[in-house]
Amino acid sequence: MLRATLLAVLAGACLQLEPVQARPADPIPPVAPWLSDAEALALLPAAVRSRAKKQLVLHRSSRQLILLEQGQLRLRVPAAVGTQGWETPLGEHRVLFKAVDPVWRHPGTGALVPPGGRNPLGSRWIAFYQDCSNPGGWDGEKVVQVRGCSHVGLHGTPHRWTVGRAVSHGCVRLYDEHIRRVFDLVDVGTPVVVLP
Repeated sequence: MLRATLLAVLAGACLQLEPVQARPADPIPPVAPWLSDAEALALLPAAVRSRAKKQLVLHRSSRQLILLEQGQLRLRVPAAVGTQGWETPLGEHRVLFKAVDPVWRHPGTGALVPPGGRNPLGSRWIAFYQDCSNPGGWDGEKVVQVRGCSHVGLHGTPHRWTVGRAVSHGCVRLYDEHIRRVFDLVDVGTPVVVLP
């Protein structure tokens, strides 16, 4: 308050500036505890575990992505999931498309971010859900309105601290070394099951 008042006086104005009241940012959720393979598999419904085909299974509450093939665990990695109000969509989905070194389009402004260290998608993108209803909402710091259709998918992240937390706008963030492995193991059409 003192600094704002001093700056106003130095600028030639004799105003008493009041601090702006804003909603505080949401707290950062804790990292989900890591489970053993047996504990992680026990969380999955028997019908999902018994499927013969290759499938990705995201268990949102344990924040783990599991690749099953012929009912056997092939890969299990920690994942960031959607935060409150932007939850990763539950249900049965399929890989829609994949991209190496994706360009990210900001959903609110439309600005493009090229591949590289500043791209929030990391080095790989695997889309599994499309929404054209123009959802918007509180993103933890401000209200965001999405323009056009948006996709939810699996991707890398330059923000490694987010993996294992519920912090995204619906996407599933993986360590970049993990998304590269998943990318090579799945194809367009591979089932993606998102559980609570």
